[in-house]
Amino acid sequence: MGFWWSLLVLALAFAICKFLLILIPPKVPSIDVDASDVLDDGSETPDDYIYVPPRGTTQQSSGKVQCYEPATMKYLGFVPSLTPDEVWLESQSWVEVSRVDSNPAKTQCNDKALFMLLQSLRDLIGVSFHELGSCNADSLSIFVPGRLLTCNLSLCSPSLSAETCLSGLSYYPYLTSVPRESMYFILISSRDTGKTMVDASFGEIMTTCEKINWLLAEGEKCLKPEYRSSGRAMFHKRARVEFHPLGVIGAIVSWNYPFHNIFNPMLAAVFSGNGIVIKVSEHASWSGCFYFRIIQSALAAIGAPEDLVEVITGFGETGEALVSSVDKVIFVGSPGIGKMIMSNAAETLIPVTLELGGKDAFIVCEDVDVDHVAQIAVRAVLQSSGQNCAGAERLYVHRNIYASFVSKVTKIIKSVTAISLSYLCYSHGPPLSGKYDMGALCMHAHSEKLEGLINDALDKGAEIIARGSFGHIGEGAVDQYFPPTVIVNVNHSMRLMQEEAFGPIMPIMKFSIDEEVVRLANDSKYGLGCAVFSGSQSRAREIASQIHCGIAAINDFGATYMCQSLPFGGVKHSGFGRFGGIEGLRACCLVKAVVEDRWWPFIKTVIPKPLQYPVAENGFEFQESLVEALFGLSVWDRLQALVNGLKMLNEQNTTSGSRKNKDD
Repeated sequence: MGFWWSLLVLALAFAICKFLLILIPPKVPSIDVDASDVLDDGSETPDDYIYVPPRGTTQQSSGKVQCYEPATMKYLGFVPSLTPDEVWLESQSWVEVSRVDSNPAKTQCNDKALFMLLQSLRDLIGVSFHELGSCNADSLSIFVPGRLLTCNLSLCSPSLSAETCLSGLSYYPYLTSVPRESMYFILISSRDTGKTMVDASFGEIMTTCEKINWLLAEGEKCLKPEYRSSGRAMFHKRARVEFHPLGVIGAIVSWNYPFHNIFNPMLAAVFSGNGIVIKVSEHASWSGCFYFRIIQSALAAIGAPEDLVEVITGFGETGEALVSSVDKVIFVGSPGIGKMIMSNAAETLIPVTLELGGKDAFIVCEDVDVDHVAQIAVRAVLQSSGQNCAGAERLYVHRNIYASFVSKVTKIIKSVTAISLSYLCYSHGPPLSGKYDMGALCMHAHSEKLEGLINDALDKGAEIIARGSFGHIGEGAVDQYFPPTVIVNVNHSMRLMQEEAFGPIMPIMKFSIDEEVVRLANDSKYGLGCAVFSGSQSRAREIASQIHCGIAAINDFGATYMCQSLPFGGVKHSGFGRFGGIEGLRACCLVKAVVEDRWWPFIKTVIPKPLQYPVAENGFEFQESLVEALFGLSVWDRLQALVNGLKMLNEQNTTSGSRKNKDD
């Protein structure tokens, strides 16, 4: 009894020590980010200057990517558009390393350093602070058009002076209530894409922190050799799968989540031992250059080479050149561009992962709480002004609750206000209180496409029953705002129900039975995801299981991507391959099958005499007996075949011995 009590006390002490270790934050290097020379900030441009994006290829021929705020049309400056030759040079340094070393990233920064990198980035992105206080000497410099903001921000300290950071602007009264230092990254994303800061935090910061947490907790285990069964024929062998780096990964990412779309492929690539070159969208290059500085500073803090990660800017030819210069391509964007990338990659058989958007179905059965689901539906449609690859683009509502559901979402949509960032920044502060619901469209003239989809639907019998208000946005920015819209009486003959809208439009269609809604949901060239709501989870699961897509949420929306242990990707025109989870991490690896002797050197592979060259006359009969002995239907058949095989083997050995004696 005393022994068991001692064992229990030791186990309890171990558990207490482990709990106390959790309370002690890990020591990670601080990251100092200086973005003062990231790009030409347009400081010579008057504050009231409105930038008009050129149409067609005018900008591409200039060799510069012009940057502006979609919400205000204010000029931010420009970044260079790299030529194909410059792209090739950017990728070659790590190509050379990968040829020499099978694990270049982990050679330059060991496993401990990689974990420190992840912890540093997580602390930088999501660290909380408790009070506004004095500043440390470390500085974060951010350019704002016409003025340089120098924020004395210690990135490993919970205190900062918002007043010093934001002097000269009217942000201060509103930023003092923000509970995260990540507000700077959120603000930059908001300015470059036009989204609200709530949308930026929800879609960019939370998912990235979750990705880092998952990598820290489970990533290393996912890349360890995985042992597999060796089967009957190879019972004397040990079989395993090893995961080695590919070399240099090229990522061509979209503009809708600039922070997340840079960090997501970078984290997976570097953690799995690769270098990576990321081509950011020409519609989000300003923020991309700043976020690159964060990565560079983090790499420097752990002593990793600065060219382990590269971020490049440019247009189509820049991305095209990247495809031919790397060992794998990850692309996030439209099906049209995805097909071009796949075609270019096919010339050298470079593997690709394509995430090409979707036309996700949002299904509401009659046994739900309408008030509850209506709020989720509006968030699913309006998140980032509808510019969300996994957003709800087709709503199917059971006819028994159709009227009440439409009434509820209409009321919510009519209360939504789209607001200009210029109005926020210079009059009322950023939309941190939640007062402002929707920002601008990121891409110039995208509203024309949305109007075209709606007009086509109206011509075919659809009806608009609700539109949100613009709020105070100013005449210069109208082109990049689109009001949230509820449209009913839709059907699948309309472009709105077939083409990816990527905007704040809620088309609602009624259905009668589950079989009908499954057919409607599958009537799409896209297959990224779906969301199914029902009072019966088993019913919701049954519906979701019949929808041909890559991700499914039961009584929720978007939850699959917040679970970073899960793979993300689709089928059909939504692409193929996966990022996220074990599958996404291993997709950045050379997957190598390895077999070795289990009891070496005592048992080795020997070719049986009947099968050695030249093959014996009874070689075929021996092989047939071997197959029967291993895989016969009954034990008796297998034993009989084994005896026959042993007889033939003995005969062959005897014959070989006789021949040898004659030769002697």
